[in-house]
Amino acid sequence: MFSFNTSALGSLASRFGRSSGSDADGGEDRIIEVKDLRKVYPRAGGKEVVAVDGVTFSIGRGEVVGLLGSNGAGKTTTLKSLCTLIRPTSGSITVGGVDALKHPKPVLRTISAVLEGTRNIYWRLTVRENLEFFAGLHGISRKTARPHIDRLLAIFHLEAKAGVPASMLSRGMLQKLGIACALVKGTEVVLLDEPTLGLDVETTYELRTCLKALAAEEGRTLLLSSHDMSVVQDVCERVIIIHKGRVVVDDQMANVLQLFGGETYQVKLDAVLDETQNARLQELFPKVRIASGAHHSSLEVDLSGGRKLYDLIDVLRDNGAGIRSMERRVPNLEEAYLSIVSGS
Repeated sequence: MFSFNTSALGSLASRFGRSSGSDADGGEDRIIEVKDLRKVYPRAGGKEVVAVDGVTFSIGRGEVVGLLGSNGAGKTTTLKSLCTLIRPTSGSITVGGVDALKHPKPVLRTISAVLEGTRNIYWRLTVRENLEFFAGLHGISRKTARPHIDRLLAIFHLEAKAGVPASMLSRGMLQKLGIACALVKGTEVVLLDEPTLGLDVETTYELRTCLKALAAEEGRTLLLSSHDMSVVQDVCERVIIIHKGRVVVDDQMANVLQLFGGETYQVKLDAVLDETQNARLQELFPKVRIASGAHHSSLEVDLSGGRKLYDLIDVLRDNGAGIRSMERRVPNLEEAYLSIVSGS
């Protein structure tokens, strides 16, 4: 796991409420603005539970943003506040330039959400009928909606199931249909809460591919909340992390991975290192990981810094250990996330 880096976190935290990829600070490019959002739930005995405590961020038009946080961190409260299902205790929410707290109806014409898995689907209706129904809720006729419905069926690989009742679909197909029903409304903003929850690996990968295609081809603004870090890392260009009701990171995905990834390399050797070499490596590289087999060794070592590579080669040269391969370790969002929240 990458070690927690307070200076890196400080760099990320300095960007709270900013979108460094879409020029969202430019005013008219913002589709969502959340400022000082706070939600307090009363409890028996006069005690209170603070679910969200001063959350602030903005999202630019066409951005694909991941929203991360552990259970109870405030993600769902934030999402439900955005789509006006929960009224916050204080703070402000603006969607498409409209105050969501004062004027919820026009906001609901801009934003749609999949918050409860497949609960938005009507089981007796077929796949196509579900899509037509949800289009109709927004005043879109069947004739007008047909080309868009056909496109969504193609994107989510549901063409062969268009005439099948929802009650006969698999869990994965139901999940895809639920997302398609949110998209058929044509809203500019789509909120997705745990879209891959309970899906097998194959279906999760397929849905991930669908979301990427959707983001690239439809140009919608997507806010995706998930515990599946690989989905968020693959689909989203920016990540917001909420911890204990507060935003602790808001930055481009590449920046988060770079700051917490360092210059870590995996090095495979054709010889077993002796005790002297192991001790020397531990001294020069305190976070090095060494694994030894019968006739070989492998290292995971951080080579950031001017002369670290030369130091490594000098140690290996002592017993003639040859380098079989050397690859830079790809940063992992899950490890970066754990480093962030453990130090917050």
